Amino acid sequence: MRGEYCIGGASFLSFVALLLLIFVHVGQINTSLVPHGIAMAKVNTSGFGQAFSNTTHDPDQGLYTTNYTSPLGQRNGLRQIYEFGLYSYCAYVNGSAGTCTNHTIADKFEPYIALTSDMLSNYSGYCDALFANTTFINSSYLGYNSRVAYYFMLIGTILATVALFTGVIRNALFFFISTASSIVAALCILIGAAIWTSIVKKCEGINTLELTPLNGGVISGMIVSYGNGIYLAWAAFACLAAAAVPYMVSCCTFRG
Repeated sequence: MRGEYCIGGASFLSFVALLLLIFVHVGQINTSLVPHGIAMAKVNTSGFGQAFSNTTHDPDQGLYTTNYTSPLGQRNGLRQIYEFGLYSYCAYVNGSAGTCTNHTIADKFEPYIALTSDMLSNYSGYCDALFANTTFINSSYLGYNSRVAYYFMLIGTILATVALFTGVIRNALFFFISTASSIVAALCILIGAAIWTSIVKKCEGINTLELTPLNGGVISGMIVSYGNGIYLAWAAFACLAAAAVPYMVSCCTFRG
């Protein structure tokens, strides 16, 4: 393979990986089109009101709000959809109308706290009992692991940038740096994506949770699912892993 093609292919893969990681980082920073479309995890609460009523035999009056501009975390009412990013989360009363929290570096993934902080206190008290002993309620576990995953993904993004820019310099040392950066970046993104995949998978247990198992079972009505940010992270890992090969070939064969 000609050296130009080799480096060109590696640079293209690194560029695609970096672009994907940028999209991952901008997910849910606001409600505009691109950030709104990208999230690491989603929680759909639209069925919870009916499940709650069936379980407690009380109406769900006041559980939800239709005012999408009201601040989050102020017990103003539950939203229908919650989407979580790396720096903040947003909540929507329908497919597009919503609001977001303030941006925080390494924002913790704590879906239970996010939901119950929007509920009136009497509802959140019930939820403590209904969701006891589930990973979904274990905010310390989810928050810690999501922060760890964030830093791995941040390091991976930085190293992907280093690999992209050093890989175009025709010098054996820079080819070595790009090779090493691409390999370590791929490993960091792999770890970050795997952690996110694992914690969301564990939270999915509430999708089939029976709130009243002794009475025939009432499913929780909350649906946790993967956000497309996780898939983008896995795709970025694949691109970086693939880019390491031509970078390595160039490093080993370049004669300057």
